Amino acid sequence: MTENDILAEFRAAEALLEGHFILSSGLRSPRYLQCARVLMDPRRAERLATALAERIDPSLRAQLQAVVSPAMGGVIIGHEMGRALGLPAMFVERPTGTFELRRGFRLEPGTRVLMVEDVVTTGLSSREAIRAITAAGGEVIAAAALVDRSNGTADLGVPFTPLIRLDVPTYEADALPPDLAAIPAIKPGSRAA
Repeated sequence: MTENDILAEFRAAEALLEGHFILSSGLRSPRYLQCARVLMDPRRAERLATALAERIDPSLRAQLQAVVSPAMGGVIIGHEMGRALGLPAMFVERPTGTFELRRGFRLEPGTRVLMVEDVVTTGLSSREAIRAITAAGGEVIAAAALVDRSNGTADLGVPFTPLIRLDVPTYEADALPPDLAAIPAIKPGSRAA
């Protein structure tokens, strides 16, 4: 898939939003990709996950034994990546504010894991998920995401493969450009207030 093909999938799903958004990192942005909308069509989710799986370095892909994603945003893409790679897919969640494996999910010590997110902006949630996977016995050897909003700056500590990189400006709440400050802010996504 080309970048235009990928963006066409987001546009067709009405998942490329314009406005004033508060990201889970706390940063503000004039654009937001609502991955839940692009993934709600199973055929589209399968196409995107297959394209993402194909972009992972073949030598890493051959070593993978499981896919783990952070809930809530990563659950669907994690499942689809598991399907694309022929691997079990699990997720970590935050029942008490810290990511952990639950629901009977477990990793044998040393299980080589691909951590998959929907969107990476600062990498904070990804790094938290990686710590939880490591604490559960897994060894995260690679990470992937549908969208890298970090402009290639997020350091996850492992090789990171996004399906698409978007250079969308982000701002601190107290440093907004006037046109963005004039629009009411909304907090989309799984951590919406």
